[in-house]
Amino acid sequence: MNDRYFIDSNIIIYAHDIAYPHNQEVAKSLIFEGIRLDSGVISTQVLSEFFVTVTKKIKNPLPIDIAQREIELLKNLTVIEIEYEMIVQAIEIHRKSGISYWDSLIITAAQRAHCSRLYSEDLHDGQIINNVQIINPF
Repeated sequence: MNDRYFIDSNIIIYAHDIAYPHNQEVAKSLIFEGIRLDSGVISTQVLSEFFVTVTKKIKNPLPIDIAQREIELLKNLTVIEIEYEMIVQAIEIHRKSGISYWDSLIITAAQRAHCSRLYSEDLHDGQIINNVQIINPF
């Protein structure tokens, strides 16, 4: 079994949101383990969603310079860039499964990176889509 795993935006966001201490610790563990073992993967979409959410949408938003510094630290995970073919594939996943386009793009990025697992709170725990198992770590 492949030991690479994809970390969805909501996990990265919880790592920086003090409003949910339990989720924050779980999220930090996934990120730090992913860096330590070189097994964690994110995408440019995840970084973008993280920035917007932690600077504008959480209860205690981060200053822009701190959010940017966190993004610079997250480059220690493997970062997948979104390419045209991935967009087309995400549209097909969306069309066939009814999953949102944005979640479909996350699944496509996980598949592109050869991840066997996707840690996310947004999808159904245990569901397998395109050979990627969804795991809700909370």
